[in-house]
Amino acid sequence: MSTYKDLKTSSEQVTTRTLLHEAIPLTGSISSGSYSDSNIKDFSHGMFQSVYDYPYLSSSANHIYDITIGVDPDSHLSSSAYTQNAKKINIYNQMAQVLMGYDVDNNIQKFDADGNISAGGTKIKECFFLAFSRLLVKDEIKKGSFSMTMGIKGDYDNAGGVMEKKLTITDASGSNSYFTNSPTGEYGILYANAATDNFFYYATDYNPPVGLIFYQAGVAVISGSIFNDAGYGGILHNSNIGETQLHPLRDSGGYDGFHGITGSTITQTADAIRNRIFDLSFNNTIELNSSIYFCRAAHNEFNFSSNPTYVDGSKIRCKGKQADPPVAYITTVGLYSDDNQLLAVGKLSEPIRKDPSIELTFRARLDY
Repeated sequence: MSTYKDLKTSSEQVTTRTLLHEAIPLTGSISSGSYSDSNIKDFSHGMFQSVYDYPYLSSSANHIYDITIGVDPDSHLSSSAYTQNAKKINIYNQMAQVLMGYDVDNNIQKFDADGNISAGGTKIKECFFLAFSRLLVKDEIKKGSFSMTMGIKGDYDNAGGVMEKKLTITDASGSNSYFTNSPTGEYGILYANAATDNFFYYATDYNPPVGLIFYQAGVAVISGSIFNDAGYGGILHNSNIGETQLHPLRDSGGYDGFHGITGSTITQTADAIRNRIFDLSFNNTIELNSSIYFCRAAHNEFNFSSNPTYVDGSKIRCKGKQADPPVAYITTVGLYSDDNQLLAVGKLSEPIRKDPSIELTFRARLDY
């Protein structure tokens, strides 16, 4: 049987917040190679492509991320003559309005290269998006943990081609330098680290900004400039002209860099980008909120039990003689609402002895 004690004082309750992190490694073989693209799902609408960790028709397959392409209406890669131009514009606008919001004139704000929207500056007008599943991201991507290595040579193919040239994209300053002016929460800037081969040279900066990562939304926005030389507004030195064509039909179509998207569908471009992902990893974050209750049993409390079997006639069963102190054994702690509705139960691993010479404190923790 139960005995009760009110827990309304602030000294008996405390709330805590704990962040748990889990490493998420996504090797390039998952994006292309392991299952001969049977884990890649295309859709009839042609707006995006989904990647799974196993052939997607299998009941054990888990959705990993979606990949798609976006072009700003003001971009020089936007023209009604280009393939799926309207869809690429719609995707850019949709992602921008969700992730960047609207300005004071109710216009959709474009993705800003340095995150300082009020200062104007360079806008990301041609990009591709990686939208990671909630299964992997949980509550958010841990700041400063994102890393993606991509091949940027024209004929690069992670499924079997030669990986001669690649660069790594990270949110190196995300843990201590991020922005909060997004409707979806916090976001950081993605930078391209030094190319791993000496074939590539950056046009100006050693670690140029190449995109944005939205931590709570789980979306990476990566500029097409990683495939372009400086002559086409990219981050690479002009000596790389003709080396980084993205479109697989460059030889017949003459496409250079990210400009290859003008002659390809979203699905074709998604294939070309996905096959260049060599490695991708980040840490997710689980926010664990806890309410901790300190259930204190003073020396003069909980020394008796209201269980009918505690007494035999008018005598306490566990007392050898009348002069002995009363003894009880605590086995369970229950938390009740104000109207005496049981909310939580904690079972002790073994009964705890309680008598007037003992004071006890039980720590009950509720996670949510």
